[in-house]
Amino acid sequence: MQCRRVVGLVAVWVMVGAAVAAGLPGPVADLEDRAERDPRVRTFVTPGRVVWHSGAVENAGALLQKRSGQITLDASNPCVLDSRKGEAAILLDFGVELNGGVQIMAWHSKDNKPVRLRVRFGESASEAMAELGGEQNATNDHAIRDQTTLVPWLGTAEIGNTGFRFVRIDLLDDDSFVQLKSVRAVFVYRDLDYLGSFRCSDERLNRIWQTGAYTVHLNMQDYLWDGIKRDRLVWVGDMHPETETIFAVFGADAIVPASLDLVRDETPLPRWMNGISSYSMWWVLLHHAWHHYTGDDAYLRQQRTYLTGLLAQLAACVGPDNRETLPAYRFLDWPSSENKAAIHAGLHSLLVMTLQAGAELCEVLDEPQTRAKCLDSVAKLVKHTPDPADSKQAAALMALAGLADATKLNREVLAVDGPQRMSTFYGYYVLQARAMAGDYQGAIDVIRQYWGAMLDLGATTFWEDFDLQWTQNAGRIDELVPEGKKDIHGDFGNHCYVGFRHSLCHGWASGPTAWLSEHVLGVRIVEPGGTVVRIQPHLADLDWAEGTFPTTKGVIKVRHEKKTDGTIETKIDAPKGITILR
Repeated sequence: MQCRRVVGLVAVWVMVGAAVAAGLPGPVADLEDRAERDPRVRTFVTPGRVVWHSGAVENAGALLQKRSGQITLDASNPCVLDSRKGEAAILLDFGVELNGGVQIMAWHSKDNKPVRLRVRFGESASEAMAELGGEQNATNDHAIRDQTTLVPWLGTAEIGNTGFRFVRIDLLDDDSFVQLKSVRAVFVYRDLDYLGSFRCSDERLNRIWQTGAYTVHLNMQDYLWDGIKRDRLVWVGDMHPETETIFAVFGADAIVPASLDLVRDETPLPRWMNGISSYSMWWVLLHHAWHHYTGDDAYLRQQRTYLTGLLAQLAACVGPDNRETLPAYRFLDWPSSENKAAIHAGLHSLLVMTLQAGAELCEVLDEPQTRAKCLDSVAKLVKHTPDPADSKQAAALMALAGLADATKLNREVLAVDGPQRMSTFYGYYVLQARAMAGDYQGAIDVIRQYWGAMLDLGATTFWEDFDLQWTQNAGRIDELVPEGKKDIHGDFGNHCYVGFRHSLCHGWASGPTAWLSEHVLGVRIVEPGGTVVRIQPHLADLDWAEGTFPTTKGVIKVRHEKKTDGTIETKIDAPKGITILR
């Protein structure tokens, strides 16, 4: 009997040990093989203000008080929604875009029965007030933002999994009431250190850098998403500017290779990633960027079979006239999607960039045959100079691919009309091309005007798309639209993002964050792995700039200050193992 007891205790401790390794409690250790730890954390956020309430809502301000997350028997100072006196609805503002849902705690209700609440989430105040469908295109696409739920008396309910800042709650039951203890946001995110930073003499640029960083941070969920309301998917093209921002803010975060591998494994050749040939090209460019930042040869070798197969497939997309022959679906970004000449120019340029990057990766992998295929195709492609067709997107890619003079393209296309005719996605490449042309002042002005205009309208994250024309007589996203004004969210948008379907938190819009770190702070990795870094600031009209930049060797600290004679004094604190070029 004693022997059996000892054996049993050993078995229990073995089970407990396995559970601890998996992060599971002992009694459920048998779930280890089927369990996966969520890389995110949950934080509860109290609303910052009551935007609006209607009908019989008593003591609305109680919901702004920070209270415990435990329902209690002491129902003191509740917010009461009372449909016995008519409509009862309230609109709350959590102050900043969040990912997650809401926790609703209720004390008593009529006859102490569950009550039906309608909960509407919105990235803008007006979206949270909107009805599904209709002229302004409010939807439940990809994430449910408008739903009816039961909330228990003397209990708690959690509702929602979407991107939002505003929440409207309506009591649907007639002749009823509910005492609310609290309505808290359940904020779900990755708990990451902001290793990179940026500050300068222009507070507007500081806010833009931080907003771009936060936009991408919110989209670092299970994988690297495009948007937290819509589409909540891994779009490879969107990932490129997002990844450049991640490098500048968080360093080499594992979400990037995890997302690249996910799409690779779900896209067997000869299929194109996300059904778009350009997105397969962005996958190659992302691997080139990742290897350049990390110097991780082992991870690159894991891509050998797929990468060489994809490069061979791409190298074959050159016609006898030296023009790209990439198949449908032919896509750069939404605003350029009806300009066929611009799409050709952009895809042609993107193919040059991809095959050049692929050749460099093949050299690391010792794949001479695929490298030769890439370079042979590039030699053909550069014999054809496409027409950018007055498209800033196409002109930017042509400059970056070296197919035309960047200074000329900047003068004739990129700098024309300032921030007009841009997109939040390809705006990053427009900025990069303008830097290549030496027009740092023009690029900084565009950042202030274009991305800054979203902040002026109440944005706390950057949007799927934006047109400065929309701002004329438009209300802010954090207010109910005043009579006589346009709804910047519900009345605009185009293509797949008409009206409230428009995502107001889209990672591809974060380009200024990466750009300011690279060109104003001036930090650029020269050798793979960050062993050699060039620091060359371009302050333009700024008096000073300072910040940090994460590398695989550690964090570099930099400060630049413009002296009275126009020269720049720079102070650098770099980790050991990094050679700094000036």
